[in-house]
Amino acid sequence: MAKRTPLYEAHVAAGAKIVDFAGWDMPINYGSQIEEHHKVRSDAGMFDVSHMRAVDVEGKDARAYLRRLVANDVAKLALPGKALYSCMLKEDGGVIDDLIIYFFTPERYRIVVNAGTADKDLAWMKTQTAGFEVTVTDHPEYAMIAVQGPNARELFWAAFPVARAQSVLLQPFQAVEWDGWLVARTGYTGEDGFEITLPAGQAAAVWDRLKAAGVAPIGLGARDTLRLEAGMNLYGQDMDETQNPLESGLAWTVDMKDAGRDFIGRKALEALKPTRQFVGLLLLDKGVLRAHQKVVTAQGDGETTSGSFSPTLNQSIALARIPVGVALGDTVEVEVRDKRLKAKVVKPNFARHGKALI
Repeated sequence: MAKRTPLYEAHVAAGAKIVDFAGWDMPINYGSQIEEHHKVRSDAGMFDVSHMRAVDVEGKDARAYLRRLVANDVAKLALPGKALYSCMLKEDGGVIDDLIIYFFTPERYRIVVNAGTADKDLAWMKTQTAGFEVTVTDHPEYAMIAVQGPNARELFWAAFPVARAQSVLLQPFQAVEWDGWLVARTGYTGEDGFEITLPAGQAAAVWDRLKAAGVAPIGLGARDTLRLEAGMNLYGQDMDETQNPLESGLAWTVDMKDAGRDFIGRKALEALKPTRQFVGLLLLDKGVLRAHQKVVTAQGDGETTSGSFSPTLNQSIALARIPVGVALGDTVEVEVRDKRLKAKVVKPNFARHGKALI
């Protein structure tokens, strides 16, 4: 039986179409997915992301442990609440998961992991504690609500006026602990806003107050097209344990500046000579791009990893892994239903902050 978040009844009451997502009953939309997408780009919407898992890493060796565990370097985090995006790798460089790490002190961090990989991640993280004085504790008792869009912060403060003083000075990728909540200026849409981690028992009331303030409920369908337009990877599609970050558009999350930091997967990445690159595709012909479509280039074949219709561009777009040597601006062909459709190679971010970038 699929799992349900504390907001499941609220989704059903709002007429949401419920689908299975990573073993959870989740709302795919509440009506028009395209309207929900535009609502986030132009105003504000909220997402139930309570299926994701909050994990605390604490102890004398917490920083040393995380410097070993993930490819990005948590030593860069000095400001309490500052966040870091990173991949957790296997020894061969394959991506176990992508995650966000929040720093509070060198002895205490919060990590948010993906729903479909949470159990696997926790098992891996606990296995890697050998030799470190550290504890890894997951928190299924928390719920998470993301409020995203150009008006998201103001509407959040309208619903919770006392939160303004606590969160108004937050910079992007920074969080604050407040009254049992973690309020983070992060997100997965390419828009501004907050992600709020809070006790599950408070979730329904918070959801209702946000809705009363004018924040629209948004399903996972629009969340996917929003993150695709923003060029944000989806674990299990754009990368997984068979792919490495250097060929998945995630080289910026790998920090090798400290030659003495032997993070898991480092040796494999140092030995790797990438033969593929991660790009965006803008379809020039009529059709719809999807994941796992063959991309034909002058340098060899590649594959789309994510694809959909872009409501902001009113055009089909995709993320793709193609051979090194294909340049931005080149025209390639994508096999769609036994036809080859022309597409332009572009930077893998199509729209952010309410505006088209292509």
